[in-house]
Amino acid sequence: MATDPAAGRIHEYYTHLARIEKEINRVVVGQKSIIQGLLRGLLCNGNIFVEGVPGTAKTLVIKALANATGCKFSRIQFTVDLLPTDIVGITTYDERQGFSVVKGPIFANFVIADEINRAPAKTQSALLEAMQERQVTIGRETFQLEEPFFVMATQNPIETAGTYPLPEAQIDRFLFKLLIDYPTVEEEQEILHQNVTLHKFEDYRIKPIISKQKIIEMQQVVKNIYLKENIRKYIVDIVNATRNPDTYKIKLGKYIEWGGSPRASIALYIASKAEAVLNDATYVTPQFVKNVAGDVLRHRILMNYEGQAEGISTDDIIDEVLSKVPIP
Repeated sequence: MATDPAAGRIHEYYTHLARIEKEINRVVVGQKSIIQGLLRGLLCNGNIFVEGVPGTAKTLVIKALANATGCKFSRIQFTVDLLPTDIVGITTYDERQGFSVVKGPIFANFVIADEINRAPAKTQSALLEAMQERQVTIGRETFQLEEPFFVMATQNPIETAGTYPLPEAQIDRFLFKLLIDYPTVEEEQEILHQNVTLHKFEDYRIKPIISKQKIIEMQQVVKNIYLKENIRKYIVDIVNATRNPDTYKIKLGKYIEWGGSPRASIALYIASKAEAVLNDATYVTPQFVKNVAGDVLRHRILMNYEGQAEGISTDDIIDEVLSKVPIP
């Protein structure tokens, strides 16, 4: 009996991803959902917005992922006085060499934008333009960013003083919004045991599992994962339920100011395909769509003032939407 070539290739990618996750776990304890979300975003060629309190390994996990994929990593600490040129680079002049370009930290495969909401809108937009266009302009020259290019922007939810919240339209450019939480008691005991503050990151010797070229190849294959017509309608119905909650008898719908845009449908479409690869499957199932719905819609449903006052979260709404929209 002949084997399915597509299934064989997907299984190969699934094995690579499992090994990458294992390498990351050598330095990062727990946080499985975050690691899975980052791998999913990498497969989708999308950028990720992460919200979590300080000290929950946001920087560490992306650095470990960069090492495990053989990619170049850079970190930008956003502050109120950060300038766009501090991100993209500048044109300098030297008497002996004339004008030359000094490239900024955006020229990396994996970029972590730490506390992006601490910089003003002009500086935020420099990063968001690079994310959208995959190119930057320095002086009169335009430079293409090397593929793969992946941005993980972080935000601290417990501080508002001295911050510049991202407009909803800009947050919508991120494929996922992930919430990183405290570790469990058992995980925290393990964290103390392998305390990274007592060792150098290099001591963990994280090995590159795949190459940049393999990541690009995987991203192309993900686009061709099979998705049936009824699953496509299911995706559209989920997003439509956030816009017209009364049609689907969503009780929490009264707290929705704006529902998901067509970009939300596109994100669900590609993210569910990446979820299939992470589950060693060659086609998308309704469960895969449900698995990624929270990360895709969390930042795309806007609450009205009543919902904010009542303490209703977008995750509560998403859970009800998934329970009310008929599964094909």
